[in-house]
Amino acid sequence: MSQAASHLMGVYNRAPVEVERGEGARLFAADGTVYLDCVQGISTNALGHAHPVLVQAVKDQAEKLWHVSNIFRIPDQEALAAELCDKSFADVVFFTNSGTEAVECALKTARKYHYVNGQPERIDIYGFDGAFHGRTYGAVNAAANPSYTEGFGPKMQGFHQLTWGDHEALKAAIANPTTAAIIVEPVQGEGGCRPVPDVCLRGLRELCDEHGVLIIFDEVQCGMGRTGKLWAHEWAGMQPDIMAIAKALGGGFPIGACLSTTEAAKGMTVGAHGSTFGGNPLAMAVGRAAFGELSKPETLAHVNEIAGYLKQQLHGLKERFPDVILDVRGKGLLTGLKLVPNNREFMAWARDGQHLLIAGGGDNCVRLLPPLNITLEEAREAVEKLERTCEAARGRMAA
Repeated sequence: MSQAASHLMGVYNRAPVEVERGEGARLFAADGTVYLDCVQGISTNALGHAHPVLVQAVKDQAEKLWHVSNIFRIPDQEALAAELCDKSFADVVFFTNSGTEAVECALKTARKYHYVNGQPERIDIYGFDGAFHGRTYGAVNAAANPSYTEGFGPKMQGFHQLTWGDHEALKAAIANPTTAAIIVEPVQGEGGCRPVPDVCLRGLRELCDEHGVLIIFDEVQCGMGRTGKLWAHEWAGMQPDIMAIAKALGGGFPIGACLSTTEAAKGMTVGAHGSTFGGNPLAMAVGRAAFGELSKPETLAHVNEIAGYLKQQLHGLKERFPDVILDVRGKGLLTGLKLVPNNREFMAWARDGQHLLIAGGGDNCVRLLPPLNITLEEAREAVEKLERTCEAARGRMAA
């Protein structure tokens, strides 16, 4: 069926690649083209395509039980929650199907906390420009990207945005007596691979503690080992009150989770929230398998090794192609290149000319989001393909 005749809603500007199967860092198209995939479902297939441990987990669980809903106890749900809490700041977990649902749960948790504390007026949530928290109503209002909010009615009450790096505005927002929480990605993904400096995260913790404001971290993209630590905020030596995760948690299977301290979640009692599919047995089996792999010390050590190599090589490309690459950004294997040429065109040149798949991003960036187990040889291949794409970009811009 042609694209013009498709019965799908036209909300995606899809690349002209019809995917058939994947294996590790490789994606195989129906026409036989093999791509080096440094998108990986937008930072989701953290163990690559068709990882044997995850495939086996799906097979084993699919033959036993898929779904029962949360009216019954689900042993693997309790087990995965315990594993997540054991390796994080959290005491309790709510499982969802996606990152945006995890963010919705986080927002509700923060507001309900103040409500049960006798401060129902504390509803204001402050986010930052360039943020992306998902596509549901609360999530798009928390990020307030006009392209995602326009046309969907009035802006929701209690959501405000701060300019990245405006410390005085942030201090004023935290001191506001109606402020409930600050929501921030420790490393922005869609916003152009912008990491929040560690000193700023530590300062944010101090300010929020002083004024009784909760910190929500959105680590949907930057968490689960992508920066070289299990959680991106660990680099700063501080902790949030609530955190949304997803993407890599299922290694490609749809799983999300909202993690919280007992104190911050004190308002989330029976009936306060729920999900039909969230935490179903099939998802939990895959999640346990994926988390078991991603949380291994050797996995994180490998991320840091490859990230160090890529950082060095990408800065070398920037020096050789200053007319193409303006900046190298990010942390770990969440890497961005701010470009001179249009980033969408650059992505197409990489895809069509070098069979390299890279992601877009804000501020005219492209993102490299390879699987965390990408080999050094594959990372070297990615750099070589990027170099040839830069050469092609230079030629096109000179023409």
